[in-house]
Amino acid sequence: MELLRNAVRPYAWGSRTAIPELLGRPVPAPHPEAELWMGAHPGDPSHVIAPDGTERSLLELVDADPVTQLGERCAKRWGGRLPFLLKILAAEEPLSMQAHPSAAQAAEGHAREERLGIPRDAPNRNYPDPTAKPELVCALTEFHALAGFRTPDRTVKLLKAIETPGLAKYTGLLEAQPDPSGLRALFTTWITLPQPSLDSLLPEVLDACVRHVQEHGEFAVECRTILELGEAHPRDAGVLAALLLNRLTLRAGEAIYLPAGNLHLYLHGTAVEILANSDNILRCGLTPKHVDVPELLRVVDFACGEMPVQCGDVGGRMAVYHTDAPEFELSRVEWADGQSDEIAVDSTGPQILLCTAGDLLVTADDGEKVELRRGQSVWLPAADPPVHVRPLGGARSQLFRATAGTCED
Repeated sequence: MELLRNAVRPYAWGSRTAIPELLGRPVPAPHPEAELWMGAHPGDPSHVIAPDGTERSLLELVDADPVTQLGERCAKRWGGRLPFLLKILAAEEPLSMQAHPSAAQAAEGHAREERLGIPRDAPNRNYPDPTAKPELVCALTEFHALAGFRTPDRTVKLLKAIETPGLAKYTGLLEAQPDPSGLRALFTTWITLPQPSLDSLLPEVLDACVRHVQEHGEFAVECRTILELGEAHPRDAGVLAALLLNRLTLRAGEAIYLPAGNLHLYLHGTAVEILANSDNILRCGLTPKHVDVPELLRVVDFACGEMPVQCGDVGGRMAVYHTDAPEFELSRVEWADGQSDEIAVDSTGPQILLCTAGDLLVTADDGEKVELRRGQSVWLPAADPPVHVRPLGGARSQLFRATAGTCED
């Protein structure tokens, strides 16, 4: 059981306040801080801090002794690789619109790009990792996102509410085929529009969104989002694609699960994110980074409907966010002011415990103790004994527990 020192990723869309404030550093930071990575991804592994203050990469520890660190079943199932990555995500501005591949797509794409000799850090690399990237995001603050394709009938209603002469034929296309195939056809048409056609259509759509907002129309929230994206990314086909996605506002503690192929875009807010230990991204737009439309269309899942929002299944004090991802499981524990009861955390495999509010005391069955301050995390190897966690000081406290999912073949 050892504290972790974790890497901060300074992407341009990040917040200058959320992560520094969580870590107790001066606010604002000199540059945006977008993600705090906790895990053993080769791109930015955490470092474990020994009691004497020395540090060692978690990736090195896992590589040197995967059975001790991961457990025999987990090490065998995932080839000696920690299967999950835990993050704090702090979005001040929208991320790129993106989807992630399935396990088969990732393995095939990675092998293909390796054969082609594309460097893993090349800007046009789609598959730096050979693994899938399902993810679950749980809000720490009010969190805004676009995720999954809205039902076609609702999208047709939205498009008719903002209809313009240039938009009418596209509304008719989806109205004539209100199913996933119709969504694929419309999405493909929009993201492959020649730039002159896009430059003609997009201003019409944005003007119509302005009118709809001014009239307090049914889709005012969706239209405000389109206007924000259009201002940040003029002349980008991703603005049109955003019209097709569910607009979500998560409250603290609510979560959404994004399986392979789910097209999504995080807009604003701070969240805990757990994902498979992969950095494979296929971008649709709203970014200056590489966009590979043919490959994106191979990956995107055009299934449609409302995105399920989870609050976690509560057993005792621990709420568990269930998914079908075998790589990870995320749990959350809350203590209100004045509560100090202890919870048990079984030793079921490799785990990271993250404190996001208050201060916590983690005590192992062998007597070892670690104080976990807000923003700190601790690594629990599979070989370690079970631990118990309780708040210190009586203030509201919050713990997230990340562990591997099923380790069966």
